[in-house]
Amino acid sequence: MLSKAQISLVTSLRHKKFRQQHRLFVVEGHKSVQEFMHSNYRVTTLFAVDEVAAKLGKIPQNIKLQILSWQEFNKISSLKSPQGSLALVELPEQGAFSPDQLTGQVTLMLDDIQDPGNLGTIIRTAEWFGIEQIICSLDTVDAYNPKVVQATMGSLARVKLGYIDLEEWIPQIHIPVYGAVLNGQSIYEIHFPSEAIILMGNEGNGICQSLVKLLQHKITIPKIGQAESLNVAIATTIFCSEVTRQRLTRTNG
Repeated sequence: MLSKAQISLVTSLRHKKFRQQHRLFVVEGHKSVQEFMHSNYRVTTLFAVDEVAAKLGKIPQNIKLQILSWQEFNKISSLKSPQGSLALVELPEQGAFSPDQLTGQVTLMLDDIQDPGNLGTIIRTAEWFGIEQIICSLDTVDAYNPKVVQATMGSLARVKLGYIDLEEWIPQIHIPVYGAVLNGQSIYEIHFPSEAIILMGNEGNGICQSLVKLLQHKITIPKIGQAESLNVAIATTIFCSEVTRQRLTRTNG
């Protein structure tokens, strides 16, 4: 039986204030739930409809499983078409990023990304292209927002992500920072090194001016048509694709 207290807890986690208060966030859908069950995250409780629970495979003994009816499950799901499985997962401790963690790889940096769907897509895209960590500005949407988690399709379980004051932190970095702007050099003319930061800006305003001043390289996706701009998640995908293409070219000789 699903209690009123449980319903209240799960639904409250749709808001950042209560995620931070309870140190928990919600993962929905059996594929995403499976990804988090077998990751470094700690799943505390799993709610599932009986026939869906059977599809989740072996559930670790340290996870409390509660079987619900569809009527009960619909009371806690935030999806229009609930899939019948929902996990409560502990929020990770937010450790500080150090410049040493940037060594030998390309890292995405995000300035003031506001749309949960965009952030979720960027996280999923980063994993596809082998980018293992993302650094977000303090005003970027919370990665543990249910809409972000859903859009990552499980990739959040594997991509390291942190929040930091970018204006304070960028001057401490000793690797090149490339920023996506409208009037930069074409990404197809750039030779991206194996160690670099790719900074993407806000959906409407781009990278804030205080950060633009800190860029070593201003880069852009060349425009042929008349569209005013690209969606930030699509633009990030193009940048990641070009960086990865160059990396594979170097690796394969």
